[in-house]
Amino acid sequence: MTNQARHIGIGECQVSKDLGETLITHALGSCIAVLVHDPVAKVAGLLHFMLPESSLDPDKASRRPFVYADTGIPLLFQTAYQLGAAKARMHVMATGGAQMLDPNGTFNIGKRNHLAMRKIFWKAGVIVHKEDVGGTSSRTVSIDVATGRVQLRTFGEPEQIMQIHAKPSTTRNGA
Repeated sequence: MTNQARHIGIGECQVSKDLGETLITHALGSCIAVLVHDPVAKVAGLLHFMLPESSLDPDKASRRPFVYADTGIPLLFQTAYQLGAAKARMHVMATGGAQMLDPNGTFNIGKRNHLAMRKIFWKAGVIVHKEDVGGTSSRTVSIDVATGRVQLRTFGEPEQIMQIHAKPSTTRNGA
């Protein structure tokens, strides 16, 4: 079976049951990618959100809900559930949230994105199994629908291969 890559852009989300598919997103700076996988239902999803709160632009949020953490994350999970995923089996990873193009930390978009995501997960009782957030480098991440195998490339570092089916971890780069 040939693995087909499906590219997810900024402010987009895809959820898939296609066992021959890999979901991938590029250029995660202050944006965050949320990856989910249910190993029983063989459902995987990837959200690339850009901003923490839809209240910044409600009209845009209604047209493009995946741009924002507070509207995109619930839709990611709802779509996964519609394809047979179960919350109790879902494994979750997050990456991105870097300090980009803001050397003095004036806006702290990466940190604000991470905080918004963690708040949403805490309220929903969702455990994040792996995180690689913060720092000052961009990332590219992909997830294999069939296996849940994640490939993470951080600019200037060796590629990491990981399974998100592991015990929960803490932030690696100290966002």
